[in-house]
Amino acid sequence: MWHRCQPLINARRFLLSFNTLTLTDTVLQRAGISAMGPARRPTVLVTRQDVAKEALDLLTDKCDVEVWNEDKPISRTALLQKIAGKDALFCLVTEKVDSELLDAAGSSLKVIGTMSVGYDHIDISQCTKSGEWAKQAWSPTWMCGSEIRGSTVGIVGMGNIGFGILERLKAFKASKFLYFSRGHKPAAEALGAQFTRLDELLKLSDFVIACCALTPETKGLFNKEAFSMMKSTATFINISRGQVVDQDALYEALSSGKIRSAGLDVMTPEPLPVDDPLLKLPNCVILPHIGSAATETRTAMAVLTAQNILAALDGISMPAMVC
Repeated sequence: MWHRCQPLINARRFLLSFNTLTLTDTVLQRAGISAMGPARRPTVLVTRQDVAKEALDLLTDKCDVEVWNEDKPISRTALLQKIAGKDALFCLVTEKVDSELLDAAGSSLKVIGTMSVGYDHIDISQCTKSGEWAKQAWSPTWMCGSEIRGSTVGIVGMGNIGFGILERLKAFKASKFLYFSRGHKPAAEALGAQFTRLDELLKLSDFVIACCALTPETKGLFNKEAFSMMKSTATFINISRGQVVDQDALYEALSSGKIRSAGLDVMTPEPLPVDDPLLKLPNCVILPHIGSAATETRTAMAVLTAQNILAALDGISMPAMVC
């Protein structure tokens, strides 16, 4: 952020909250605005429509705010036109702030706030020529998700993988862990997880993690009915097998907003065809079945497989026997 007619201060102090965009009494006085009864409200140009409502509310409480209401970034021509006569600019890294913009803005421009950590899009030398100073706010909200902290996490399938997930997620301070499995798991409950029915888990969870084995009972388990039970703000994660999910139902749930988002490490088929509709969704992240893609993990899997074979050949119990 830069501010006109103030001493130059350290440009590398980045953290600044939105409410620092509010003009101080001194600046208001310079603008000819009385604290007892403002002659006019400061004007602010915001260059993106997807800026958080909380930030816009702070500004509109004290300023007249003009927001660029198109999905694509504001064009250079429009920016130069709209900044004229404004008291403040709320921009992102897509907007170049240089002598041309400062000239277009005129002497009324008192503050520039950039919603970014980096500031290479701002010509600091031009800003500081008139005694302005530069600082940055935090990064944009694009690609932001929801925190696990304070949420309810539902784990479907409390085998070794489900339990491993539970152990790791404890550090993220979820408020509650629910699980559905073939029976009670004392080790999971010792970590605070609560056994519940599947329908209750789906209704209450902010994150639903599928890590169950593929069996006749679990094939198609996550279908249209299951997705309809979930919160509209829920995130669905599948690291088990693609066939536990009805992918047509998942697509409908994601595209219609029945659930917020999905993360898939497994799908049917693998790899998905390039024209699969799931690949076109902005709220679905798909990985190429790499949940175990660490050298150590793959080595351990290979060694365990070999140990199973050798144990069977010796006629003794295998370390990891299924049947």
